[in-house]
Amino acid sequence: MVHFNRRQTLTLMGAAAASGLAAPALAMNKKIKVGALRFTSHSGSFIAQERGYFADAGLDVEFEFFQAAQPMAIAIASGDIDYAVTAVSGGLISLAQKGAIKVIGGALSEEKGIDGQKYLISDASYQAGIKTAKDLDGKRFAVTQAGSSFHYMGAKLAAAEGIDLQFTPLQKVGAIIGAMKSGQVDAWSIVPHIAKPLAAAGAWHMIANVSDYIPDYQVTTVFTSSGNAANERGMTESFLNGFSRGVDDYAAAMIDKTADQDAMVDLIHKYVYADRPREKAAKSIINGTMRLNTGAALNLASIQDQLGWFQSEGLVDADIALDHLVDASYVDTIPA
Repeated sequence: MVHFNRRQTLTLMGAAAASGLAAPALAMNKKIKVGALRFTSHSGSFIAQERGYFADAGLDVEFEFFQAAQPMAIAIASGDIDYAVTAVSGGLISLAQKGAIKVIGGALSEEKGIDGQKYLISDASYQAGIKTAKDLDGKRFAVTQAGSSFHYMGAKLAAAEGIDLQFTPLQKVGAIIGAMKSGQVDAWSIVPHIAKPLAAAGAWHMIANVSDYIPDYQVTTVFTSSGNAANERGMTESFLNGFSRGVDDYAAAMIDKTADQDAMVDLIHKYVYADRPREKAAKSIINGTMRLNTGAALNLASIQDQLGWFQSEGLVDADIALDHLVDASYVDTIPA
């Protein structure tokens, strides 16, 4: 079992920058920390907590909130949190290679017929004549960090259009929103509950769906430490079971419309746009609805494509294999 303290984990990150569920064994009221972003797409965990599904699985859950993917990977590897849902990043892959973390399931996915992430052009750039993805040749595309999911999405668009993009790292989503509003960057990609209201207000312009360029994209994954994956199977299955029950409720209310959507929005509002009145937050929460995989099923084909891109860009080592990153023994998978 490999342990990393925070200093060791940050050192590894610096090196990286240079280069159907089984029935769970109840975890006996085990205290765990779960990493999340305050997005509708993280609602599986929120619902599991609010409706007692984690408690039913024997888990006493505390949330820790983040503003980007790579800090969550650091927190998992250093033992500050136990489970998290986030996008695949270069940092996450490199930490997996070092034996620190494992992807154990899938969460957010792009699915045809369900509104998803958007590619955007800032209003300043739009008014200057940049109207389409093709017009972005040589322009600035915002990312949180090099090797983030934003970087991957921008690169896939650039490759499909045969253009070059200047990737501009701004560390946090809030900083990117500010840069888009002020015209410091030209383009970005983001989940619909952020994209739609600011597009409606004229702050930027939606030009394409991410699914147009990356069909069946496994946007986020469920992951944990390698130690938890290998040695805490009962606790890990318990977490996935509670999480999956939350996802089922989310899908019923927000996608299939077979359950009370208003009640679900009330629940999610405790975590997403909690600083806004409910009547103002509700539309953005609903706009953020995307597919979360039933049973935390994992699209290995998409993960393999992402891994291959990170390797082709020199963002991670070329010899990292898929099984360095993924423990496929916990959930159903779509083969690579």
